[in-house]
Amino acid sequence: MGAVTRMTEPTRATGCLPAVQDEAWLPVEDPAAVGAVRRRVSALAQRLGFPPSRVAEIGIVATELATNLCKHAVRGVVLLRSVQADQPLVELLAVDSGPGMIDPETCLRDGQSTTGTLGIGLGAVTRLADSFAVLSEVGLGTGFATRFHATRHPVDPGTTAAGLTRALAHEPVCGDAYAVRQDGDQLTLMLCDGSGHGPMAATASQRAVAVFCEGDPCAPEVAVQRIHTALVGTRGGAVSVARIDQAAGTVRFAGIGNVVGSVLSEQGRRGMVSLPGIAGYQARTFRGFDYEAPPGSLVVLHSDGLTDRWSVDGRERLLAAPPLLVAGALLREAGVRRDDACVLVARVGQP
Repeated sequence: MGAVTRMTEPTRATGCLPAVQDEAWLPVEDPAAVGAVRRRVSALAQRLGFPPSRVAEIGIVATELATNLCKHAVRGVVLLRSVQADQPLVELLAVDSGPGMIDPETCLRDGQSTTGTLGIGLGAVTRLADSFAVLSEVGLGTGFATRFHATRHPVDPGTTAAGLTRALAHEPVCGDAYAVRQDGDQLTLMLCDGSGHGPMAATASQRAVAVFCEGDPCAPEVAVQRIHTALVGTRGGAVSVARIDQAAGTVRFAGIGNVVGSVLSEQGRRGMVSLPGIAGYQARTFRGFDYEAPPGSLVVLHSDGLTDRWSVDGRERLLAAPPLLVAGALLREAGVRRDDACVLVARVGQP
């Protein structure tokens, strides 16, 4: 078994899902990086008002993950995230390009430590985190996600959809952004790749997020047209919107510009059509296209900060993993361009 998870699904709601902030991507390439990861995540938890005992527990988990990345992984990185839900949350995502694990479940037991695994086993991590998930693919690498409430909390907000952003090196902000909203049985995803990079690109993409979240539910092509109008006077950008209809088992997609949309299933990867143009500047046609999206499939949107040269053929573990870990794996493999990067993944559930 390659993907191990202990996360619950969210209750249905209306409107945009809680905002997530990718606080810092921290490479772990030497022992000195372990302490830096622990200090940064402890400072984040303190800033969010976590009590000292919980801050210490999160520090332990950060130390364990970073230490094992340093010892066993290749190109390991830890992402710190904050989630503004009913109460603030801290997330840690550790991703590497190491050898992967043949049997991740073995590592859930204390005392397990072999090269090619997380080394210490995941016993301590799973006890201290409110939720955890592991995706490991032999020959490709491992991803490990944890989530923490300020106090131990038995219910996780859920794993229906998750996105990641990563700024171009040395830029203070990412020019790409995304948002997710739920309206009854329909889950709608939006991704905007602001033209260029840096603060001006981020201004455009954040305006797209605001328009998407504040507007009434609508067809994807209508949402794209609204965003196009709102981005006039900004740098503009590439925009994609995908609305998943759980009851019908379909996804309707509309896009402008160099954005990528795909439906992933056991049958492989199916691309979705984005039309030429730049939102905020030039867009002659706004059109939506319908695709099959059976229960259990994944809908993926990403900016051109990721190449389009990735595949899911023969990757049953990836297809079964939580969206956050799928996003992390795709960013690890395809996020090789010198550009801002954003990837958004949603799982189609039962109606």
